Amino acid sequence: MEEGKLLCEAARSCDRAKVKSLIDSGGDVSYFDGEGLTPLMHAAKNGHTEIVKILLEAGAPWNALSPSNISAGDFAMDSGHQEAFDLLLNAGIQAELVLGTIARVDRKNDASDGDYLEERVSFSEDKLMDSNSKAVMMAWEKPLMEAHAKAVCSGGGHVLNIGFGMGLVDTAIQQYAPVTHTIVEAHPEVYERMLRTGWGEKENVKIVFGRWQDVLSQLESYDGIFFDTYGEYYEDLREFHQHLPTLLKPSGIYSFFNGLCGGNAFFHVVYCQLVSLELGNLGYSTQYIPLPVKDCLGEEVWEGVKHKYWQLDTYYLPVCQSSEDSE
Repeated sequence: MEEGKLLCEAARSCDRAKVKSLIDSGGDVSYFDGEGLTPLMHAAKNGHTEIVKILLEAGAPWNALSPSNISAGDFAMDSGHQEAFDLLLNAGIQAELVLGTIARVDRKNDASDGDYLEERVSFSEDKLMDSNSKAVMMAWEKPLMEAHAKAVCSGGGHVLNIGFGMGLVDTAIQQYAPVTHTIVEAHPEVYERMLRTGWGEKENVKIVFGRWQDVLSQLESYDGIFFDTYGEYYEDLREFHQHLPTLLKPSGIYSFFNGLCGGNAFFHVVYCQLVSLELGNLGYSTQYIPLPVKDCLGEEVWEGVKHKYWQLDTYYLPVCQSSEDSE
């Protein structure tokens, strides 16, 4: 315990020799001091790049959080220490590629899509809620959904949306009058509400009921695709991406609701980069368009909602297309 405390002090003061000596003698690189910070957080906060590197190599947890929900990467980012930030970002990407630790923690803590599809949902003017008072979709997302719709409809033609929810993105897509507008929705109550409100009667709309995994054979190829499911996780999104070469036309545009790690700015950056990397391996380039959302998210927005799924000031809207088309 004493060595952990000394390690925090050495990391803060950038005493490289002492840090190495304490690690060699068994100092706990995951130790939290009286301030609730680890040695890595101290090094990142003060921009001590070499110490950050040493600690990461010694197994210091890149994703540890202070009592204020701040990681070492957040400290480096907020203090403008670019080199330390880059080291931590690369460590996070590599760890998530191999282990998917954050995704797995999220999956363990939340209900699965199978559970959600069997639950009752409730609709109100400004939100769609599951049976645990968690928001499936909320009205504050409307400007984001309009921006997503604009992106995926930019080429006209045939558009696919996975996940109807409150219908925000589909309402926006209709304004662009696509030739065909296919909607996949898996929740029976949401599907019934779609039919009651006339979505099945629109000339250019085709509704496919079921989980996207189960209805792939009913889908074609599209000029624009949007993906926004509830009760699924990064691994599901990654699986969907494997089907993009079949579903998305060569010149098409793809986007998804970018709610990945919406409660922590650094983890969010890690996952944005991870998505870009994995889509790049499939032949797609990804551009993120920053949209400020701070003014949309007063405390009153979350009244009655169990989990604030978005807590950041900026939303990064992904626009993905074939790498050849983006050049």
